Amino acid sequence: MATTPRGLRAVKTAMLVTDVGFLLYWSVALLNLIPPEHAYKDYRDPVMSDWNYSFLPLDVAASVTGLASLYLAGSARRRHDLHLPLMLLSLALTSAAGLQAVSFWALRDDWSLAWWIPNFLLFAFPVPAIVYVLRGPSAQRAPTHSSASREDSTATTARP
Repeated sequence: MATTPRGLRAVKTAMLVTDVGFLLYWSVALLNLIPPEHAYKDYRDPVMSDWNYSFLPLDVAASVTGLASLYLAGSARRRHDLHLPLMLLSLALTSAAGLQAVSFWALRDDWSLAWWIPNFLLFAFPVPAIVYVLRGPSAQRAPTHSSASREDSTATTARP
């Protein structure tokens, strides 16, 4: 049974927290449980409400692909190799959602940390995670000295 590298475990944990958080946020938002004093600026403005709800499909797509990738990454299901493309898609969607939100708040000159911090984290955490996943398992292990020496000696003996 293969163990999960520590970096990938951190990515999976961050994804699980984020994906469940997205679903919780949208459940609370759809049930109108957010008190207006804790909501975003101009919460009662219909255009702002439409803007907020325009993120629903993006956030749910990120959550569904992320949770599906985590499910498929289970050792018994890993043979399908679909978990990595779904993980990358989820991370990209999550980052896009965060970037769109912070861009919007910046354009509106709204610097509320209550909205900036979570949205900036949504934008930022996937970036190193995407790099980590794209590097793959072979790049995550340092080459051994003996294998590097073997490659060097083969290269020198193969020359004419």
